[in-house]
Amino acid sequence: MSRVGKMPIAVPAGVTVDIAENNNVTVKGPKGTLTRQFTPEMEIKLEGAEIVITRPNDTKRIKSLHGTTRSVLNNMVVGVSEGFEKKLEVNGVGYRAAKQGKKLTLSLGYSHPVEMEDPEGVESVVEGQNVIIVKGIDKEKVGQYASEIRDKRRPEPYKGKGIKYATEQIRRKVGKTGKK
Repeated sequence: MSRVGKMPIAVPAGVTVDIAENNNVTVKGPKGTLTRQFTPEMEIKLEGAEIVITRPNDTKRIKSLHGTTRSVLNNMVVGVSEGFEKKLEVNGVGYRAAKQGKKLTLSLGYSHPVEMEDPEGVESVVEGQNVIIVKGIDKEKVGQYASEIRDKRRPEPYKGKGIKYATEQIRRKVGKTGKK
């Protein structure tokens, strides 16, 4: 049995879970609503204030889907109740971020400012000039948008300039040594 898959998901107060046919699950909470279609082979049941996921057999495909289904469903419950956020830092001389409405403007040492539009269901907030916080209820969309922002100028190993996650450690390299 999958260690992750067999753990029940606790449903907090204020969150409602609706399981329709073909495992079409809708989770509603104070922050919003998420809907997702899961594989029909998995058996998703609501037992009291817990969601239990069981698998029909032990084939390799079903075993791999068991833990994944549970994790994705748990992320939906956490997202509508608490939400997710990713913090990014902009490092470098003259590198800065600014926000106007739904548009994020990044000055990253290019000849032009890089402009990005917040996707549906995701919001970005700029603290100061060098901290970007990406918030939302869908963990997948939050991570994807944060990754797209980071890809505009990844941190480089010599001076550490670029956009990095707040928790990320940049492996630094020693620069050139002069010939004497």
